[in-house]
Amino acid sequence: MYIRTPRTPSNDFDAAHFKKALSQFATGVTVITTRLADGTLLGLTASSFNSVSLAPPLVLWSLSDRASSMPVFSENSHYVINILGAGQAALAEQFARKTGDRFAGVDFTLSRTGQPVLTGASAWFECHNRSRYPEGDHVIFVGEVEHCEVSPQAALIFHDGGFVQTAKLEK
Repeated sequence: MYIRTPRTPSNDFDAAHFKKALSQFATGVTVITTRLADGTLLGLTASSFNSVSLAPPLVLWSLSDRASSMPVFSENSHYVINILGAGQAALAEQFARKTGDRFAGVDFTLSRTGQPVLTGASAWFECHNRSRYPEGDHVIFVGEVEHCEVSPQAALIFHDGGFVQTAKLEK
């Protein structure tokens, strides 16, 4: 069921203030990767990741509707969501660049469907590109997880416009 509730627009909403407020929510950092039919690799950094459902196993992430990679991620059948560990800030920055070969010098293996899995990620999810929902200036991608792996480690977090590394707490 898809329901959209109308509201009265406000002309005095401050988008910069909204963005600053959002920056106070700490998020994990992911690199979403896929491979085109011709073998070209594509990847991008995203902090908009969340679990959706355990049965079936679903996760989501979002991408700007103006992103040059939108056609690829919309059309490909599979992608991998790589959760970065504390020591991978440079990798996050590399995949956030707008130009150049983002995979230059990056170690990776290929998943069973041929998608790039970044070496050293704390977890990764190989997803079937189940559904997409345009909302605002982004598209929400819902992936059905077909396979995942985990290598527990301290996390890379994005907060207030910069990267923060967590430390494991003693249990």
